Amino acid sequence: MTTLSDPAPASHNQGWFSRSEAWMDSKGKGAWIAAMVLGFVFFWPVGLALLFYMIWSKRMFNKSCNHRRHSRHGFSAMSSTGNSAFDAYKTDTLRRLEEEQSNFEDFLRRLRESKDKAEFDQFMDDRAKQTAAPEPREDTSA
Repeated sequence: MTTLSDPAPASHNQGWFSRSEAWMDSKGKGAWIAAMVLGFVFFWPVGLALLFYMIWSKRMFNKSCNHRRHSRHGFSAMSSTGNSAFDAYKTDTLRRLEEEQSNFEDFLRRLRESKDKAEFDQFMDDRAKQTAAPEPREDTSA
């Protein structure tokens, strides 16, 4: 019997490493960093192994611990707060922001297209000038 406070009870089929990893994940990124520092202090190869494991498993650079903590408590941008006025405001604001984002993306697309067209027109004008004005040839018959 373990005294670890996992959000989900660990099954007996999991090894000690999997149970330890789940427990550390439930505590967050700070627990991983503290374990790594303690590993360096007491026996540096352990700290180095934890550092490599954190980098290899992408625990060092992601926000999964925070995401798990919020999702465990039911945090979501689309969940109801229970306040109907605020929920209506939030829905309207999110809709407006999505519309503004769509309009901005359309603007950027049109801007890229106009820039591409201007560059192409410049290229065609330069090419037409080169073909219209033949290069002067040196006279070798003198």
